[in-house]
Amino acid sequence: MRRLENFIGAAAAAPEGSQYSTILDPATEEPIALAPRSRETEVDRAVRAAKDAAPIWRQSTPADRAQALLRIADDVERAAQEFADLEVANTGKPRKLTLNEEIAPAVDQLRFFAGAARTMAGRPEGEYLAGYTSSVSREPVGVCAQITPWNYPLQMAVWKLGPAIATGNTVVLKPAETTPLTTLRLAAVAARHLPPGTLNVICGDRDTGALLAAHPEVEMVSLTGSVRAGREVAAAAGPALKRLHLELGGNAPAIVFPDARLDAAAEGITQAGFFNAGQDCVAASRVLIHEDILDDLLGRLVERAKATRTGPPSDPAADYGPLNNAAQLARMAGLIARAPAYAKVLTGGERVKRSGYFFAPTVITGLRQDDELVQEEIFGPVLTVQSFASADEALALANGVPQGLAASVWTTHRPTAKRFARDLAAGCVWINTHLRFAAEMPHGGCKESGYGKDLSGYALEDHTRIKHVMEAD
Repeated sequence: MRRLENFIGAAAAAPEGSQYSTILDPATEEPIALAPRSRETEVDRAVRAAKDAAPIWRQSTPADRAQALLRIADDVERAAQEFADLEVANTGKPRKLTLNEEIAPAVDQLRFFAGAARTMAGRPEGEYLAGYTSSVSREPVGVCAQITPWNYPLQMAVWKLGPAIATGNTVVLKPAETTPLTTLRLAAVAARHLPPGTLNVICGDRDTGALLAAHPEVEMVSLTGSVRAGREVAAAAGPALKRLHLELGGNAPAIVFPDARLDAAAEGITQAGFFNAGQDCVAASRVLIHEDILDDLLGRLVERAKATRTGPPSDPAADYGPLNNAAQLARMAGLIARAPAYAKVLTGGERVKRSGYFFAPTVITGLRQDDELVQEEIFGPVLTVQSFASADEALALANGVPQGLAASVWTTHRPTAKRFARDLAAGCVWINTHLRFAAEMPHGGCKESGYGKDLSGYALEDHTRIKHVMEAD
């Protein structure tokens, strides 16, 4: 079994006596690696490496940063099969999905951030006040602490480090405790093209993340994770008033009206609900169906759920793999076990009886708005179904949860689509589609889903501070 090490600047050794976590293949529950649980010494080394590198990288030109990111993207693309091997072993995902839906987009996103690095100038200077000339510039924030989740390990690392590196910051990145493999490999690739200390990766658990967020030399903390994790990181970063970028849990509604194309809605919603075992913050987890089409669409959803297959990477027919870890499997089982008596599990609702953390595609109906399965982010292959009688009721149900990350509306009536696009409390509203991304478009939410944007030029803006210089004529 391979023993992993922290990647800290140009060094990669964990001190003697470091504690290690066992990394499991979630499809087999077999150990595949040991990763260090970093504590104060390792966190401090990583942050100081980033701090020492900051003056050098800050003085690099946008062209320098763009070139470095392009070279990293090229290397990742050339090593796509190797990255796929690591990601599949670490997550249990189907190999084709991993190559097409994670590694290829990550390469594209690195190239986007490379190009965007050249466009971060401030507004042109001008004489806005008689006798004075003003200019506005964007500057790096400094040392950025970044914490990523386990659902898309490589891609989330790119979403974090891409805009930070592009804007002249240095980074200490902590991957999820259960999925460090591709992040460490990415750091090794990046080291060929970045000054030592520009990108540092440390392994560890929740305590490691808290130490990193609270470190006095860290100037920005960026987290993608649960609402609970967001609160903990905000509390750790709060005393020093560090800049925060939080992409937290989602609980996306998919709202279907009678005039929708029902076959397309059923197909799109089940794909967006079960993709990656539902382990996606914008998964179509809450299906809201107009009462006139409830039975029709519900039947189509159940039919497609039964046709959806979960299995290990060795199964070429598998649509999705296992849940990531034993804790998530136990959480899923608990949510189903605590469902009220009036709820009906129409299909699934249980672990698939094989080794690995596999959970069957599930459809549950009969739920009420204040039920746990409606109010909490499920983060598993589960569709909950509620009905509504009017557009006003649909909007109230859709907005009636603490999260506000994404939503979709399925209708051919343009005024309805426009109204819901305007009134839904969500950072992204899809119309007649769900779970679609582009590097140029921002991703992020509101309410308990956090603040700040990933992807797009907005992500780069989040990683800079604005300076105004005024000069007397």
